[in-house]
Amino acid sequence: QVQLVESGGGVVQQGGSLRLSCAASGFTISTYAMSWYRQAPGKERELVAAISSPGGGTNYADSVKGRFTISRDNAKNTVWLQMNSLKPEDTAVYLCNAKILIPLRGVYEYWGQGTQVTVSS
Repeated sequence: QVQLVESGGGVVQQGGSLRLSCAASGFTISTYAMSWYRQAPGKERELVAAISSPGGGTNYADSVKGRFTISRDNAKNTVWLQMNSLKPEDTAVYLCNAKILIPLRGVYEYWGQGTQVTVSS
């Protein structure tokens, strides 16, 4: 059974830090591009950070550049999102995504259930 399970969310004060984890099972992430998205109430889901495979190149939303860091360990089948200098506007449900493009077959992707991050002012 394919699963992405996020953990590490919680309530933190403005300026604090959290480290989110995304553990994959039922498939290996080594050939998948891995991303973190977030969705706040009443807002559209937005891409926060992504890391490619196998190169490990990263990209970030402008709103989190310099504060968030995405990383992966293919051997542990896990992706992390280190979030520093958190702001109230970072409050959202954070979701993990795995995506792969298979030639002639199309894009396959998996989503986790999400973990709530709440930043108090």
